[in-house]
Amino acid sequence: MDETLIFDVTRQALWIAVRMSAPLLVVALVTGVAIGLFQALTSVQEMTLTFVPKVGLMLAVFWVTMSFMTSTLAGFFSDQVLPIVAGM
Repeated sequence: MDETLIFDVTRQALWIAVRMSAPLLVVALVTGVAIGLFQALTSVQEMTLTFVPKVGLMLAVFWVTMSFMTSTLAGFFSDQVLPIVAGM
């Protein structure tokens, strides 16, 4: 196993991690900005107002994108990692 193979698999693994976490992070960002704007406009400074909707929406998006995340990760392991392990 040479360095280029290690770097290539690591680069692909990091890209897979970005693709899998992007939906959750985008929802958290959009929800946080929307709630922050609402709080700034109405002067309501309730701590649970930021936490509860953000967690609820992130759980909903996680539930919806679970199959995408599972198939992406399983495809990466079956296409990239297992052939390397079997070849050794």
